[in-house]
Amino acid sequence: MTTDPSAHQLRLLLVLAEELHFGRAARRLFISQPAFSRQIRALEEHLGVPLVERSTRRVELTPAGVALLPRMRTVVDAVDALRGAAETEAHPAAPDRVILGGYVSGLPALRILVEELRKRHALPEVEWRAVSPLEQARVVLEGEVHGVACYGPMPEGIRTLQLATEPRFACLANTHPLADREALTLADLADQPVIGFPPESRREWRDFWAADPRPDGTPVRYTDQTGTTLEACVSLASLGNGIRFVSESSRDLMPWPGVRFIPVTDLPPCTALLAWSASRPPTHAFRSLLRALSAYIRTAGAVTIGSINR
Repeated sequence: MTTDPSAHQLRLLLVLAEELHFGRAARRLFISQPAFSRQIRALEEHLGVPLVERSTRRVELTPAGVALLPRMRTVVDAVDALRGAAETEAHPAAPDRVILGGYVSGLPALRILVEELRKRHALPEVEWRAVSPLEQARVVLEGEVHGVACYGPMPEGIRTLQLATEPRFACLANTHPLADREALTLADLADQPVIGFPPESRREWRDFWAADPRPDGTPVRYTDQTGTTLEACVSLASLGNGIRFVSESSRDLMPWPGVRFIPVTDLPPCTALLAWSASRPPTHAFRSLLRALSAYIRTAGAVTIGSINR
């Protein structure tokens, strides 16, 4: 029997390093906590060194775990790149076509801008594929798409072109006690539960979109109900089941009965991005598209989300 660690075990440790909690890490990957713990112990046995310090109060990486973490990430990235290359070989895209992922509520402005640029320049054909926000990083890292239109933050191993910044709004029921306000602050929303995120959500992404913790260090309280899509979150908010922060363009795309979108004046803006893998060389067609977008942004400034949407 081999004593080499598996890429799966390395991936588990990377998630544990983000969560620093066995239960949360296991839920994020849809496996049981005992099975998760067994895999981490097996990884330690394979490598012959303790990686995690466990106590009843907290979980921390050992000095060896911290030192080995970048190498583990390199191995996992390499395996992801290999899988993506195999996928490309099995289902190759046309050499003059770019495959971009996106979500129905994410960056419609980019779609319009790409089509406008294609009319002006000899740019490749663009095929759009629907990708949920939870899958955006994975499909880029594994090579299922050339790039993805998304909102940050994105994890390591992904390069980005910043397209725009947008203010964020609180989505809440129009019967909510704060619904008559023209603007809100995070202090106004301090005791308001935020609609829960799926367990597989990246911690960095979840914390940004929930503003967790708040500026005074207070952790956010989440509802038991989880919103897996923007539509689900807005629907839950309309029923009074918590609040959720959304981007300006998402607000414009979500006219929904029973909700109000109110600007939060001290909430940092979100960043709209075009993201692609840092470990996989971009195709000639994708480089052409990047050059056209970069040139447009240098001369015209960031994409104006609102004006293009309208």
